[in-house]
This record gives sequence, structure tokens and C-alpha cells, in this order.
Amino acid sequence: MRLYHGSNVIIEEIDFAKCHPFKDFGCGFYLTDNIAHARNMAFRRCLRIGGNECVTEYEFDFERAFNNLKMKIFGKPSDEWAEFVMMNRNENVTHPAHDYDIVIGPIADDAVVVSFRLFQDGFISISELVKRLEYKELSTQYFFHNPKAVSYLKRIL
Repeated sequence: MRLYHGSNVIIEEIDFAKCHPFKDFGCGFYLTDNIAHARNMAFRRCLRIGGNECVTEYEFDFERAFNNLKMKIFGKPSDEWAEFVMMNRNENVTHPAHDYDIVIGPIADDAVVVSFRLFQDGFISISELVKRLEYKELSTQYFFHNPKAVSYLKRIL
């Protein structure tokens, strides 16, 4: 399976020290199966910090990873997915907030974050949050939590 990482530099080596905390699935390395989304991420990163738009491609051995690692897969937005994302984005929760090697599921992009904030602030219920997300065209993200998970990726030159 082909996956993509959009950034302002080509990723020569995955460095977990450069990963940011409080993201959808936690602090780790994120990819997508949607090259257009990866290009958009690269564009946005360059706007924020400069550099050149780059998309690094990987081959992911999903079947082998599925059989050997602890994985969590969210096929679509759900109450469980929303609660999982909220837990990982919550700065008051002990991190890492889970022990999965790989997590796969919808991306809570900037437009989705507004709905998450409404839920977090108590203005909408978890069911309303999920309902709002069902009508968005969401990309899938692949989260790699540790070096063991990354060993199932092969960078394509």
C-alpha cells in the first residue's frame, strides 16, 4: 500500500523527536493514502515555517503489520473515534494516551477542529459531533507510534 507524508523537507529518516504532541492519534509519524491531501499538508507547512513543498512516499506492508502489531482502525467517524481523538488532543491526559503501534482513521482537519471545540466546550453532544463529521469528505491518516511500527514502512526513492 502506498502512503504519503507532506512536509517542507524530504523525510530522509523518521525522527520521533520531531513529532508534535496532542495530535489526533498522539505523538508520532503521520501519513495518508491521499496524495492530494499530502500535497496540501506540504503547502500549509511551508506557509507556516518556510521551505519547499515535498511529499515523501512510502510502501506500507499493511498485512504483515496487521498480523504482528497492535493496531486500531476507525473506518469512519464514530463516537469512539471522536472520543479517541479528543483524548489524544487533551493536554490534561497522561501521554501517550494509548498503547497502539499503528492507528488508522479519518483526519480531523482544521475545519473539523471547530466542531471538536464545540463538543469540548459543551455546546454539542458527541452524537452531534459525529453527525457533523459524517457529511465531510475526510481523508484517512495512518499513525505510526514507534520505531517498531515504522519498520513496516519502506521509503520509495
